[in-house]
Amino acid sequence: MEQKGNESSLQDPPEPQCGLSSSPGLRYGSLVNSVSSLAPNAAERAAVSPRRAYVAITVLCYINLLNYMERYTIAGGTICSLCSSCFHTFPVFICSFLLLAPLFGYLGDRYNRKYIMLGGLSVWLLTAAGSSFVTESHFWLLVLLRALVGVGEASYSTIAPTIIGDLFTGGRRSVMICIFYIFIPVGSGLGYITGAGSAALTGDWHWALRITPIMGVVGLILMAFLCPNPPRGAAETHGGGVTGQSSYKEDVKYLLKTKSYVWSSLGVTALAFLTGALAFWLPTFLARAHVTQGLRPSCSGNNCNSTDSFIFGAVTVATGVLGGALGTTISRRLVGRFPYADPLICAVGMLGSVPCLFIIIFVASSSIPATYVFIFLGELLLSLNWAVLADILLYVVVPTRRATAEALQITVGHLLGDAGSPYLLGVVRKTSKPETHDWSFHSLKYSLILCPFVGVLGGVFFLVTTLYITEDRKAVQRLVEELTTTKMSVF
Repeated sequence: MEQKGNESSLQDPPEPQCGLSSSPGLRYGSLVNSVSSLAPNAAERAAVSPRRAYVAITVLCYINLLNYMERYTIAGGTICSLCSSCFHTFPVFICSFLLLAPLFGYLGDRYNRKYIMLGGLSVWLLTAAGSSFVTESHFWLLVLLRALVGVGEASYSTIAPTIIGDLFTGGRRSVMICIFYIFIPVGSGLGYITGAGSAALTGDWHWALRITPIMGVVGLILMAFLCPNPPRGAAETHGGGVTGQSSYKEDVKYLLKTKSYVWSSLGVTALAFLTGALAFWLPTFLARAHVTQGLRPSCSGNNCNSTDSFIFGAVTVATGVLGGALGTTISRRLVGRFPYADPLICAVGMLGSVPCLFIIIFVASSSIPATYVFIFLGELLLSLNWAVLADILLYVVVPTRRATAEALQITVGHLLGDAGSPYLLGVVRKTSKPETHDWSFHSLKYSLILCPFVGVLGGVFFLVTTLYITEDRKAVQRLVEELTTTKMSVF
């Protein structure tokens, strides 16, 4: 098929695909290929074999694990104040991550996705490893390198879910997306454990940044040899795929008109706000609660107890696995009878976490065990959402615009969510009162009260999503069915 514009070495090769109109109105089913161009290569365009698809999802999950391990190793490694200024590199990383995501979303809908991810991950490996050799006296260089780490993670987080969407469909896709997104909390928890453990063992926070790049080299090699680049929409069209000729402006207009996408993205933003704030401040909050109750002496420098980081990391891993699996299981059981079940599950998860958050905040000063029980319940409820939300995006957005949709959701979610929530809570807790050990605990407690209100807001966003998701899903299904029928009639 003739392509518009100039060709690039990264651009997908011409494929026998069913076409998608470039207009914002999406005139479904326009056929842009001739019979002669489709027929000779039909056999070559069969869907990726199940075995190869399962190998690919294994590799993608492994790299996703490393992404989130690397993201939170600094949080775990600096809990003992070995590098107090390193905390501020996280917002810098997130900012670069969210600014680059729209670029990779645009490229991911138009060019070879595998090559884009390989290039981004190569930059991630080099900059992540390089940042581990920077001293605090060259803090500006550390900030620069941490910003460049966002290149790799932006390319991967934006594009990888769209490849999964093109390898699987239906209930199998839901399960694979669940497995993929389970590695977000698992990787985050392991990042805490790895960071705290390496810092405690070596007395040097630099080692927290050297483990994941070593493991990342393995992931890069596996991706190069084992991951395919399936046609967009291959799973829904039995390997044929769909193609579209549209501008970025038209893509954005289409997404803004997809109301379930817009409202669910606002819900994702609230969820990101909560998880970012809790991930950075709860271990510190628990450590200060121990001191306030007289269970542990106050600490400074290298003599801080890192037990809370280990426990919080373990809870995050456990709730991520259980919550992700539970959310997907409930979704598969209900979505056939209730088409709006997915956003309703997300609303229940967000609103159900609100009382848990209030209990965590006000019980920590009297009972640490009870606090951990409600941390477990709260994180379990929040973890119901991750895989379900990813599945929602894949079935309410047409295949040729999924990378852009992922990118914009990531950008908004991080910009208004976890990029600023740890910093915002840190600002709220600072007052003119002297920073005593007792006040350092209570000031953080008062700032954490913001989290339950954000949880309520997120729940409302998901409830609104239930009003639109059925029609938006049907619109995409009509497109896929029409394209598949048109292609079958050609033969």
